[in-house]
Amino acid sequence: MFSLSKIPSTTSVLSAYTTLTASAVLVRTLVSEVQNMTNQLIPKNLQDKILSKVGIFIGNISSQITLIIEENNGITPNEIFEASKLYLGTIVSSSAQRVKISKAEKEKKFATNISKDEKIIDIFEGVELIWELKVVESQKTNCDDGYFSLDKVEKIWYELSFIKSYKEMVMKTYLPFVLERSKAIKEENKVIKLSPLGSYGGECVNLDHPSTFDTIAMDPEEKKKVIDDLQRFVRRRDYYRRVGKAWKRGYLLYGPPGTGKSSLIAAMANYLKFDIYDLELSSMRGNTDFRRMLVSSNNKSIIVIEDIDCTIQLHNRDDGAHNYNDSESQVTLSGLLNFIDGLWSSCGDERIIVFTTNFKERLDPALIRPGRMDMHIHMSYCTPSGFKILASNYLGLEKHYKFREIEELITEVNVTPAEIAEELMKSDEADIALDGLIKLLNKKKEDCKEKIIVENEVDEKIDETNKEEIETKETRKRKGNSRRGGRSKRKIY
Repeated sequence: MFSLSKIPSTTSVLSAYTTLTASAVLVRTLVSEVQNMTNQLIPKNLQDKILSKVGIFIGNISSQITLIIEENNGITPNEIFEASKLYLGTIVSSSAQRVKISKAEKEKKFATNISKDEKIIDIFEGVELIWELKVVESQKTNCDDGYFSLDKVEKIWYELSFIKSYKEMVMKTYLPFVLERSKAIKEENKVIKLSPLGSYGGECVNLDHPSTFDTIAMDPEEKKKVIDDLQRFVRRRDYYRRVGKAWKRGYLLYGPPGTGKSSLIAAMANYLKFDIYDLELSSMRGNTDFRRMLVSSNNKSIIVIEDIDCTIQLHNRDDGAHNYNDSESQVTLSGLLNFIDGLWSSCGDERIIVFTTNFKERLDPALIRPGRMDMHIHMSYCTPSGFKILASNYLGLEKHYKFREIEELITEVNVTPAEIAEELMKSDEADIALDGLIKLLNKKKEDCKEKIIVENEVDEKIDETNKEEIETKETRKRKGNSRRGGRSKRKIY
């Protein structure tokens, strides 16, 4: 039962309050002194690291912030994700317990990266940053021609954790550093890739084509024009932005088969260190595929459409009456033109588009006008200077007493670099290989003479036939006039 006698007196309460207040002041004073001593003896970066560890240990993470870096930003690749992947590959082995390692068949170095749910620590300007790779697998239901299938889909992202007070430093200094470092790593370890670009695209492969501007059999003046144009293009980022144009360039390569169009594309890629995307128009279902291809291709790349005059039948944009079969590509000329220089063509920088054809005259003028195909490069038959390059490449010869005869023959006949290269490959002995080439050129010369004789005979027959037809017409005309004249005289008489 409650008793008034058990209630403490006012004096006791005040005494207890005074004691508690004095204790609080003492504790505050001690904490302040400890903080001052700590600040003098322990650097702030080390203090934050200790507090961070203690906070994680006791489950208090309110002092930390985590940035989520996803693989894609909508339908476009996330640049910082790719940069983080490259950068972490250079530091992962120093702090991770489990490391993901891989190597392509023809690459010289091993590629390392962080594995799933593994954490690695990076120290930047004395600040500790914790990286972690997250992977979540799910299933996606697809319906194709009435049949349902389940496809495995992976969602991948990085988590970057650090103390909140360093957020500004991370955003303005650390992440830009990661981007720049990744660019340097990419240039250092650059392996040019060849990728299919179409509705049925597959995996990319390393481009091991050895063609360079030094080895390609091309007219020296034309070669210099191409190199100068490429150099001017890659250094004009600010210029293109200032004049209001997308940073891209178009090249049309035209000429007979075997004149080195594909080799020139490989030489351009090797020179610029650009990836190549091989666009197969016949594999595309319609114009909407162009948009997906543009956003899926990387910057600093060459998009190639070979033999554009015969890959598919490009329907005229005014032809609205065309009926498509289910298996027929519905790509139109209008869609291709928009792909080259429409609004979607600005989705990316430093891109080159290359068309090749054996028959330039077959192409629609709208397709090859300036602004779409900016530079037209004629890949002609082999010239004497081109032959010397091939002789140096295949036989290691800079001079030979048979060169003069070969060069004279080359000026008299049409022979492709591919035909000359094939002859030079037939023997390791220079004299034997050159004799075989001279034999080929002489045969072409004789064939050319026979062809001219046959053409002259045909022309003569055509002339004789035309002459006979003209004489026949004139004879009929004279006879007709004489009959009309006779009838007129009888009528007058």
